[in-house]
Parts: sequence; structure tokens; C-alpha cells
Amino acid sequence: MAKRRPNGGGTITKRSDGRYQGAAYVTNTDGHRVRKYVYGRTWDETNEKLGKLQDQERNGVPVPSRAWTLGEWLAYWIKHIVEPNLEFNTYSKYESKVRLYLCPHLGKKSLTRLSAAQVRVFMAALAADEVPAATRFEVLRTLRNALNRAIKEEILTRNVALLVDMPKVGKERAKPWNPEEAVTFLRAARAHRLFAAFVLVLVLGLRRSEVLGLRWQDFDFEYRQFTPVKQVQRVRGELILKDLKTESSQAALPLPGFCARVLEERRYLQDLERQIAGDHWVQGPDADLIFSERHGGMVEPRGFSRTFAALVKRSGVRRITVRLARHTCGSLLAYLKVHPKVAQMILRHSQISMTMDVYTHLVGDEQREATDLLAELLEDPLIG
Repeated sequence: MAKRRPNGGGTITKRSDGRYQGAAYVTNTDGHRVRKYVYGRTWDETNEKLGKLQDQERNGVPVPSRAWTLGEWLAYWIKHIVEPNLEFNTYSKYESKVRLYLCPHLGKKSLTRLSAAQVRVFMAALAADEVPAATRFEVLRTLRNALNRAIKEEILTRNVALLVDMPKVGKERAKPWNPEEAVTFLRAARAHRLFAAFVLVLVLGLRRSEVLGLRWQDFDFEYRQFTPVKQVQRVRGELILKDLKTESSQAALPLPGFCARVLEERRYLQDLERQIAGDHWVQGPDADLIFSERHGGMVEPRGFSRTFAALVKRSGVRRITVRLARHTCGSLLAYLKVHPKVAQMILRHSQISMTMDVYTHLVGDEQREATDLLAELLEDPLIG
């Protein structure tokens, strides 16, 4: 005698090939009521699958309206979710990992049937192909983010990529400059037209994009403070002036006397460049930039880094990047025994382990004193 199911419990029938087929009405991701089928070798196996399907319906989780492959979902995710909503650099990173690694290896796999074992085999294949650990780390993180979004869209119920261990990436701990190295570099860069920019990187820990986005209107020389608002970035091959990402990036910062003096020198030099360029001086929304090209306009960030590298080589000090040079500020503040919380406000880190819980938009006396100490340390050997 056939086993009976309760009302609303769907139906289970035996097929001509000996397997069992279960069917029940559920809601799909398009909001339509559809008849969904499950299959099993025995009645009990089919009943268990049908029960899970109906539990999902009772919990308000719809079934996918189409049978996505992983490649189709990744393409949809990149085009309709990542590109319109995230920064271009983030989009570019995700898009390259999808195009170069995920789609060629896993693109044809069923999205809903993707297993942790398949992802593990894929990651092992990348390791066998000698793909660097840092790249494999980013590939798996991209997959995790894509599958998390599929869960949010109610296409998946779990993220199998979370079951796969992230590759271990060895961190090369490059050391920022010590005070003597920083002073040696600044002495070598003293005559360069972008000298003031290097000073702001070392003394205030400003990021490359922030320095290049500084405008004269952002500075209050009377009260010795300034508020960074813009940044220069290259997006889709074009230099653009963008707002800083967060309000905490736009906190008011103290302006030491040393920095104010090199900025006045920069203003004088820029006026000379403007006179020399004449009608060829670039006009537009970026005309107020402090650090401009010789004929006006934004400075290319990569070009700034190349200039920095050339000056580092000329100075004879240990080679570091602009990004690491910014962290020299932190080491110099520590060298001067400035309180960590004060240094945190200057560097604008998010915690004190990254440091503080709350950012301040006011320039306090302690902040100004700390940057003055650092400025004196750097200025003394430079300007007698």
C-alpha cells in the first residue's frame, strides 16, 4: 500500500525507471508559484528531499527561478551589483579574478550544486600552477563575496566557499624609515618642485591620492589647520578628482609651521609656473590644486611614485614605497614618544589596535604639538 502524505505535503510517485519523484508547489525568486520536483532512489529519500524543499518554502526562502551556472552568476554579479555600486578599483580587482581564474575553472559548474570539494580542488589547481598565494587569497575572497550575494538574493542557502581555508599569505614586514633616513631623503629632495608634497607625506602621514588632491581652499593658514576633502585617482584611464571615501578621512588636521612654510614656497613656485605657461595653463575644476603639473592639471599618481623612487635612489637611503613612507610618520611619532592616541588622530587609523574608537574633527593642542615636534626634527638639518 502506497504511503500517504498529509494535505499540502506534496506528492510522491514511482517512475517507470524505478526511481521516486516528489512534487510540491513553492515560490521562486521571481515571486511565482511553481511546481518543483525532487528525485530519489527510495520513497524515504525522496520524502526527505521534499521535506527540505517545503521547509525552505515555510521559512520564506524562494527557489531559484533559473538554473544558474557559476559563470552566469559571476557575470551577473560583476555587471549588475559590483560595477554600479562599488569603487572602480574594487570592481577592477573582482572582474580580473572572475575573468582570469574563476570562470575558466568553475564557470560551467551549477551554482546551486557547487560543493566545497570542488572549490578545494580548484584552489589546489591554482597552487599547482604556481599562482602566488596573495592572488589565490583574493580569488577565494572574490568567490566568497559573490556567493554571499547569491545568498542575499535568495538564490543559495549556504556559502560553500566559507568551508575552504584561505591560503596563507606571508607578510613581508618592510620597515619605514627612521628619522635620520627621512631627513636624508628630504635634504636630497629639497630642490624638487614637489618637495612640499613629500614633506606632507612624511610629517602628516597623508596618502598619495590625498596629497595630490589637496587644494588651497582646504587650508586655513591663520589657524594652522587644514581639511583634506578630495583625492586624485585614475578611473578607466582618466584622472579624476573624487571625494574622500569617509568623513573620518576628512577630519581637520594640524598644520605645523614647517609645513606651512614649504607650502608657501610651493605657492610661489606654482605662480611662477602659471606665468611661464601663460595661455597654456590648464583651467577647470582642478585649477585650485596645490600639486599640479608644470602646465596645470592633476599629477598622475603613478608618476608621483616614480618621482619619489628616483629621489630615493638619488638620496642613497634605503628604498621604500610612497605607501610605506606614509607610515614613517607613525614611527617618527613613536620615536618622539608622542602618545599613541594623539598619533592615531594624526594618522587617522580606525582603531588603536588600529587605535581609537571615535574620530575627532577638531584640531587639539596635543595634535598640533606632536606634529610640531616632528616638523622640528625634520626641519632642523634642512633649513638653518
